[in-house]
Amino acid sequence: MEKLLMIAGPLGEHLRRRKETVAVSESSAGGLIAAALLAQPGASAYFLGGAVTYTQPARLGLVGITAEDMEGMRSSSEPYALLLARRMRERLGASWGLAETGAAGPTGNRYGDAAGHSCLAISGPIEMVRTLETGSADRWRNMLDFAAAAMTLLDEGMNAAG
Repeated sequence: MEKLLMIAGPLGEHLRRRKETVAVSESSAGGLIAAALLAQPGASAYFLGGAVTYTQPARLGLVGITAEDMEGMRSSSEPYALLLARRMRERLGASWGLAETGAAGPTGNRYGDAAGHSCLAISGPIEMVRTLETGSADRWRNMLDFAAAAMTLLDEGMNAAG
């Protein structure tokens, strides 16, 4: 968790300086992204909200993504991660939407992805997606790595957006 806090501190400060906000949807990270960002003093200046969209009912109820929205796409994919990021940004009126979806382990998911697979996305002034493959079946380690990679992607996107 220390690693996440070390990433979230400067990221939160970066968001504050820019007067920007973030909304988070995470699945396999299980709330660790939100926890790390909210652990920072002054988080209310930049954190608008988050959802753990671990199941289809959560995806519908918390983010409003319907079966029709999912047509031609599957969970744990880059297009799905981008849809989550866009939807969170739009629904909460955030500068940035940040999303993570994957398979923490110890086994893979029903789509054929191995444990350690995560797709990450940001949506804001620019959009970026990334797939992470840790090669590990260690659930906790993967959750930490997914959360760290998601926050790092947001920081990279903010820097690229200028």
